[in-house]
Amino acid sequence: MKNLLFLTILLLFGCNKDDNQAQTDWLIPFDEVLDGGPGKDGIPSVDAPQFDNVSDISFLNDNDLVIGMFHNGVSKAYPHQILDWHEIVNDDLSDISYALTYCPLTGTGIAWDRVIDGSKTSFGVSGKLYNTNLMPYDRATDSYWSQIRLDCVNGTQINKVINTYPIIETTWSTWKAAYPNSEVMNLTTGSNRNYGSYPYGDYRTNHSNIIFPVSNTDDRLPAKERALIVMGDQTKKVYSIELFAEDRAIEDTIDGTTIIVIGSKSKNFIVAYEKGNLTEVVAVTDQLPTIATDTNGNRINLDGTIESGPLQDVQLTTFNSFIGYFFALGAFYEVEIYE
Repeated sequence: MKNLLFLTILLLFGCNKDDNQAQTDWLIPFDEVLDGGPGKDGIPSVDAPQFDNVSDISFLNDNDLVIGMFHNGVSKAYPHQILDWHEIVNDDLSDISYALTYCPLTGTGIAWDRVIDGSKTSFGVSGKLYNTNLMPYDRATDSYWSQIRLDCVNGTQINKVINTYPIIETTWSTWKAAYPNSEVMNLTTGSNRNYGSYPYGDYRTNHSNIIFPVSNTDDRLPAKERALIVMGDQTKKVYSIELFAEDRAIEDTIDGTTIIVIGSKSKNFIVAYEKGNLTEVVAVTDQLPTIATDTNGNRINLDGTIESGPLQDVQLTTFNSFIGYFFALGAFYEVEIYE
């Protein structure tokens, strides 16, 4: 309760623009850039994350959410319990360097490439918000970025679009069943936080509790309904978790590209891949990591690899997408809703 009261006081006193910062050279309206309260690096990023094996993790419950990264056959999971308090984890996996960015106010997790203009940087939490969404800053140039816009909105990197890596958000029970040999970020963060508590009260479930203003209100779905947004160059389409009350695979077209969107409300995941050479795809249940198969017998894993079948070992192309609260997706984009 003390944590929540402290955060509420910070948020209330911080809900204003920073009059000391130049109001020019912003891609977004300066008067809509708000101070979230704790200040720059007041929410500390984790820059040296530590990991344990799945079997050694005891602080997570089955329904707790994690965000998973995959690369070159190696997987890592980052628990929401930690991300809620730190928002950015700077990490490496095999030959890639990324910042796992997570905004608890918009429910959006996205992995950002940390190599910009050929040089590796790290990202920190600026303390500023746009449309109640996280604004990271890069430590190489002190430029400010918008997480959901996926671009730099102020500073020497202005107009630069960030490169992203595929992630999967799901429950701990789903993750450990699908990837029992993965690494999981542990509580050794370098900070003292109450990781067993959620710092924002009823925020995740109270559709009326939007702490900061947004520039566009889209009420076609409940505000905190979790949904996957698939980001075409022209079309932005949303697939609500409620579509997947029964495990299913949806075939759709985004900007002329045929995609498959596979989801399960009970297992709490939604993923989108380009269909490629697959035939008709149907979801399968309780066979993790396999989540779907096509009529040619290709078995598709949660991370988009073909486990077996004529296309065995093919990696499906991930369509740029991420999960967030619907109100936040509608605040940034004119979205179509799949029905």
